[in-house]
Amino acid sequence: MNAWERFYWLWEVLFGVTFVATTALVLLEDGATTDKTVALLCMAGLGVTYLARGRRVIKGPDYDHTPWLFAGMMMLFTLGAIFAAGTSSFVLFLVCPVLYMTMPTRAASILTTVAVLSSPVSLLVRGGLDEQPILLPMMAILIIFSLLAGRYTTQIIEQSKSRAALIDQLKASQAEVSRLSREAGTAAERERMAREIHDTLAQGFTSIVTLTQAIESEMDTDPKAARRHLELAARTARENLAEARAMVAAQGPSALADGSLEEALRRQVERLTEETGVEASIDVDGPLPALPMATEVVLLRGAQEALSNIRKHSRAASASLRLSVVDGRVRLAVTDDGTGFDPAAPTGGFGLAGMQTRADQVGGIVTLKSRPGAGTTLELEVPA
Repeated sequence: MNAWERFYWLWEVLFGVTFVATTALVLLEDGATTDKTVALLCMAGLGVTYLARGRRVIKGPDYDHTPWLFAGMMMLFTLGAIFAAGTSSFVLFLVCPVLYMTMPTRAASILTTVAVLSSPVSLLVRGGLDEQPILLPMMAILIIFSLLAGRYTTQIIEQSKSRAALIDQLKASQAEVSRLSREAGTAAERERMAREIHDTLAQGFTSIVTLTQAIESEMDTDPKAARRHLELAARTARENLAEARAMVAAQGPSALADGSLEEALRRQVERLTEETGVEASIDVDGPLPALPMATEVVLLRGAQEALSNIRKHSRAASASLRLSVVDGRVRLAVTDDGTGFDPAAPTGGFGLAGMQTRADQVGGIVTLKSRPGAGTTLELEVPA
């Protein structure tokens, strides 16, 4: 609600007081009963016109149209009352503001001037102008005052309406920003969950499927290997369940909850050897500095993705993981002697893109070096 609408009730009070006072003056005026009756009827028509239409025009949402019919009715009743009874001219104190509230400034100025001049014209018609020689200068002053006051009133109303429209636009913009923020937050959370599922549950399920296939082929020919793979599948399922619970509880990876980053990486390397027979090794150059949990998660997920790609695609015989601190940054390097690939060729996978996104969140860098037949080296650097 703008300032004009908030304080509109003050105008209503002024209108009512002026209307009642003018009506009382007409009743108390010495004059013919017929003239007084005509003046009172015009006053009544003026009040009804304002209540029926004027208030809706002033407060309504459509300010662009020009209510000529309403203004014409107001002028007709005003002129009728003034010509019937001279004291009715006090009604101008409410008519002139209404004209400026409902009409364009130029049209309102013309109609206001006509309404103000109607008082001396009515005296001239009745032959009483000579008895009140000061009336003409007073009318001139009243016209000037009405024009200035009317223009000021019009500007106040227009400013109030403009501010109200601006406030509505701001509210709409804020609502749109809030909606877009919610959508962006939802999309970011969906992307985060997709990365988490890909880097944990999906890779675990892939391992379980691979182990199950190995168990089927070894069940009759090598029961010992089948039992070993069955134990690995059960352990992988338990770890997947722990990861799922941690994900639901919005906690960090369960692998980091059970130990340090180095221990978690060693377990990942050992599992690669147990599941695939690839000779995998890990080398940590000296003690690592204390890292934020977010940075440790990026390094762990990067290692999991790199080892998962070795398991699924590389057909490597050996692989190595090295963790070191270089120039104030922690570097994770995963190398294999597999078939390699062209990094420029589109893969359609989600893992490397997800790794880059994770690295970006902590100011890290992902570098991939590979070519067909020459193995692959993936490096991930994050601030220490």
